[in-house]
Amino acid sequence: MAEYKKPIPQPDPHSQPFWDGAKEGKLMLPRCTTCNRVHWYPRLICPFCHSRDIEWIQGSGEGRIHTFAVQHRAFGGWADEVPFVTAYIDLNEGDRMLTVLRGVDPNKPESIKIGAPVSWPKAMRVLEVCGGEVLTVTEAEIAEALAIRPGTVKSRLSRGRELLARSMRGGETQ
Repeated sequence: MAEYKKPIPQPDPHSQPFWDGAKEGKLMLPRCTTCNRVHWYPRLICPFCHSRDIEWIQGSGEGRIHTFAVQHRAFGGWADEVPFVTAYIDLNEGDRMLTVLRGVDPNKPESIKIGAPVSWPKAMRVLEVCGGEVLTVTEAEIAEALAIRPGTVKSRLSRGRELLARSMRGGETQ
């Protein structure tokens, strides 16, 4: 099993609700209670009205492709993945999020349509989120990876990362 080489963000108090939601398969988004606008990425001050009154809401996970690009060059942990597709998604809640599109053919960009609907997979749950990229495996795999059983947290995380790496390579996760 290859080692997971991509950078793993360190949650901070301002982004922790996002990471906690991701562990539960939820897309959590910050919303200003003064102007009622959702903003991405998490920060202390609303970028629209500069209020510090921020709450977290569960997003629908639905949106549309605003734009995309096929990445043919990368470094670090991403170098093994080229080509891959990055995209900005206009979320239904009103802001835009950068992600890596999965399940599309980077060698056929004409098949990817601006304005096409995308969604946080309904039959899938998030195992790990890295730099805005949502990586998914089936609920059964998550249950297996996160089940409470004898062993250390480190061994459970190792199994989760193993499933994640296999999923990212497009291989079977069974």
